[in-house]
Amino acid sequence: MYKTGKNLYFSKGCNGCHGVSASGTNRYPPLAYRRKPFLMSKLKNYRAKQGTTQQSQLMIPFAMELSDKEIDALTTFLSEYNENKSNYKPDFSTRGDGGS
Repeated sequence: MYKTGKNLYFSKGCNGCHGVSASGTNRYPPLAYRRKPFLMSKLKNYRAKQGTTQQSQLMIPFAMELSDKEIDALTTFLSEYNENKSNYKPDFSTRGDGGS
């Protein structure tokens, strides 16, 4: 599940705003190490088009594309995030540019 979530994090473009290590950027919050129930709740609320902030409005289209299974995998990856896991690829990492 961790590897599937990691693949989703990069293929869905989460790293573009939240950074390659999910540690957040100037405008967007860190996601790594957050509790899974919290992350699941946020994504499901966004998928239900709930949220009034500008950042929430940006998340809604991304969340609407996620299935329950994908949300489960993605939140597993984020809550168990570990740069030292053997499947982490540091060559994806460029620090300081928000992952772009």
